[in-house]
Amino acid sequence: MINYQEHIEIKPEVRFGKPIIIGTRISVYDVLNWLANGMTINEIITDFPELTEDKIKSCLAYAAEKEHKIRVAS
Repeated sequence: MINYQEHIEIKPEVRFGKPIIIGTRISVYDVLNWLANGMTINEIITDFPELTEDKIKSCLAYAAEKEHKIRVAS
């Protein structure tokens, strides 16, 4: 299982505090949006070679955890 905390951080001074891939300005939202619009992991990596499969999957893990927390809190 991927530990998204190894790849994702939140810095108030970068992208208005949105979660980003460590060492980049690429947000979790950007990656999720690309996937939702049909890009494959390989296509994303081709366009953004600073990303890896694990970093992209970390975005999915992050989103899944946030969704779970919302449902548990409801």
